[in-house]
Amino acid sequence: MGMFSRLDAEKYDRQYKDIDLLRRIMQYLQTQKWRIIGIAVTVLLISGIEAVQPIVVSRGVDILETEKSAAPTGLIALAVLATGVTSWLFNWINRRLTVRAVSNITMKLAKDAFSAAARHDLSFYDKFSSGRIISRITTDTQDFGQLVTLITDLISQLLISVLLAVVLLRLNLTLSLLTFTIIPVTFGLAISYRKLARKVTREGMRSMANVNSAIKETVSGIIVAKNFRQESMVYKEFVDANLTSYRVNLRRGIILNILFPILNMIGGLATAILVYFGGITAKEGIVTIGSWFLFIQSLDRFLFPVLGLSNFWTQIQNGLSASERVFALIDAEPQVIQIENQPVPKIKGQIDFVNVTFSYKENETVLDNFSLHIEAGETVAIVGHTGAGKSSIAKLIERFYEFQSGKILIDGKDIRTFDLIQYRQHLGIVSQTPFLFSDTVLENIRYARPDITEEEILQIATQIGDGEWLQTLPNGLQTMVGERGSNLSMGQRQLVSLMRVLVQKPSIFILDEATASIDPFTEWQIQQALNLILSRTTSILIAHRLSTVKAADRIITIEKGKIIEEGNHESLLKQNGHYAFLYNTYFRHQSLAYIEQVKNLLVNPSMGSPIGYGE
Repeated sequence: MGMFSRLDAEKYDRQYKDIDLLRRIMQYLQTQKWRIIGIAVTVLLISGIEAVQPIVVSRGVDILETEKSAAPTGLIALAVLATGVTSWLFNWINRRLTVRAVSNITMKLAKDAFSAAARHDLSFYDKFSSGRIISRITTDTQDFGQLVTLITDLISQLLISVLLAVVLLRLNLTLSLLTFTIIPVTFGLAISYRKLARKVTREGMRSMANVNSAIKETVSGIIVAKNFRQESMVYKEFVDANLTSYRVNLRRGIILNILFPILNMIGGLATAILVYFGGITAKEGIVTIGSWFLFIQSLDRFLFPVLGLSNFWTQIQNGLSASERVFALIDAEPQVIQIENQPVPKIKGQIDFVNVTFSYKENETVLDNFSLHIEAGETVAIVGHTGAGKSSIAKLIERFYEFQSGKILIDGKDIRTFDLIQYRQHLGIVSQTPFLFSDTVLENIRYARPDITEEEILQIATQIGDGEWLQTLPNGLQTMVGERGSNLSMGQRQLVSLMRVLVQKPSIFILDEATASIDPFTEWQIQQALNLILSRTTSILIAHRLSTVKAADRIITIEKGKIIEEGNHESLLKQNGHYAFLYNTYFRHQSLAYIEQVKNLLVNPSMGSPIGYGE
């Protein structure tokens, strides 16, 4: 495998036929129809001027030879100047229209690609690197824009070649037909070269995507790298990815640039032969000196676009490969599928899992024939060992993943029949690692409610510990949280995340509680915020704190995707079953009774070991 070991296609990649790619590209070109028409008109005019220029010069040569006078020289110079200025003017208009059209098309493609990336469910991001996805939205869309520019240049070169072919045929049929024999040779080489060009281009883009992925992952996890003193390791990983990209793109550059020198050599040989035979015909008086000069000029101008067309073919492969990667992202099939898009009324919050089976991967079942009923307004805490299926229940309610069989009902209606965007507006979600955007505390709180005022937020904030948590922030609500909330403590991040839910006023609240330890005062504030939310919603708590577990109306113990116990804190402890084991393992050290007994034990060791169960 060597340096190509990480250049495999993503599972959602697909290979499109050139005709299918061109059809898709034309849909984007259609959005800039009038600018494209303007580009076509200016290309036509430029091509005509480019073809006329050698005719003007050749006629001037004939006039000079006939009149044996320098008098017409000024007129010839003016005519050449006029064609040159006119050509420049139309070129300027053409480039201006092209830049506008390309920029708008590239922007639309990037928007479509980002929209597709945003619509994909979490399972998509579990499987595919976000760095590689970013590469498709940024680098590949820019390469697609270059393809549009190439297409306009290609059309221009084709028109120039056609016009000059007509001129050559009028000058000398035999020499012209001999010239045209080079066309099938050049295009035959270019077309046979197409598959190799597309292959190395794909590999080059994948290698760059790997570099982008390595950079993103390193920057995102730099604190972990520094904590474990692994800066040299992440640097080595980047160097390896960059070196692979260098080698792949060096190979790509050599292959993509080898064709044009070969064609240029063929074109140079053909030109030398034709110039020699053309000179003989001029010497024998078959054609005039001006016509011979025109033939040479036209031949050079004709061969350059023909060879250029062949070279464009390799460059076009770059653009086609880029468009192929972007379209593959756009066309990737979603895993979460709504069977209907019904408007969502005000949700009461009754939740039913009916014989639900779910797995992230084939043959690795997480929930097996799982059933659960949650009353509207009920608070349910879910506990269990890591991997038991706790978070999976929450993610299915959130519609972040698709279950394989069974039903999930919200207020008696199939969850898959709702308009997904409307449905999620009724959910309040706090993940285990609260994510904050690099902005102020205020803007993070009003993220889902941009219409809420600062005064309204302050009113809600003061209900949590009399607003003391705000006083700990340097600038109150205007405090900048830093990247991912790095300027705040874990407890402050959780409070901001809970405030974000409070202002949203959801019908269903889902909390995947953080495991990080926080001070007792902050925990008390968090519990106050939680109580405000729990009093208004149906709540599902993936609990890691004893205070959160005890606040629930019902505790469900999950083991290997099945409910093995349920009840309240006291009744489950009395059963002395799995919950009691979890309590002793995870929660007991958080209880006040345990803390007090440890203190007493330190003072009076004869009291024995700390208590086993309960407070």
